[in-house]
Amino acid sequence: MKILPLLYSCSLALLIISCKEKEITSSDNYTFSSTPTWSDEFSYQGKPDPEKWDYDLGGHGWGNNELQNYTDRLENARVEDGMLTIEARKEASGNRAYSSARLVNRGKGDFTYGKVEVRAKLPSGRGTWPAIWALASQQSYGEQFWPDNGGMDLVAHVGFDQNRVYSNVHTKAFPTRGNSMVIKSASSDYHIYTCEWTPDRITLKVDGKTNLTYKREESYRWQEWPFDHPFHLILNVAIGGTWGGEKGVDDSIFPQKMVVDYVRIYELIDKKKL
Repeated sequence: MKILPLLYSCSLALLIISCKEKEITSSDNYTFSSTPTWSDEFSYQGKPDPEKWDYDLGGHGWGNNELQNYTDRLENARVEDGMLTIEARKEASGNRAYSSARLVNRGKGDFTYGKVEVRAKLPSGRGTWPAIWALASQQSYGEQFWPDNGGMDLVAHVGFDQNRVYSNVHTKAFPTRGNSMVIKSASSDYHIYTCEWTPDRITLKVDGKTNLTYKREESYRWQEWPFDHPFHLILNVAIGGTWGGEKGVDDSIFPQKMVVDYVRIYELIDKKKL
């Protein structure tokens, strides 16, 4: 006669524990600041603000057999009319046949958790490979910097698949977990690409619509979830490469531009601490 109450008590205890665990790990416990804690509205002229941006430079393929040389020239990255323009050009540059730019806010806007919004218009044409993404700012895990330490693509696009944008997460266990969305105006109009990063999940959105959700499971270790240390943003336009050059490069399309209206980072707020 005492077995049923005991089972009931155990079940109730397990339910309470389960609810507490859900409370601890649920994204419902998090929100984001109402105003950006780091941003660039590009309300100036000339080179990107050196207080906010730096450059990755060079033409060594960047691990993907890319064809461009990244420079810090005004021709490849400039701010004008309230917009940032990253321009890929068909021209001899360094030891490469194309020039472009790769901007980073590493050391100037690193963040751990939070929301990132970027409003941008992408380039077009076979051979272009633009991306707005986040990469670890330091090597905390594994032997390979990427993908062991993680990566988050707010948007990746390849010109040979013009009407599709990709949202991806990269880890050692899952080199690419991604999803795509058809956006016929990706290169003719501006769209808002968003990353919402909390301690238990990464949500990637296009114009407010979720394209990918990557949840942290209880069994995950760093190989599946390296997302607990500082990351920085990267804005770049690559040419060719293992993915962007899959169908070759059309040299008649150049120059090609990625135009960015704004970049905003909002701080994570833990509701339990309010």
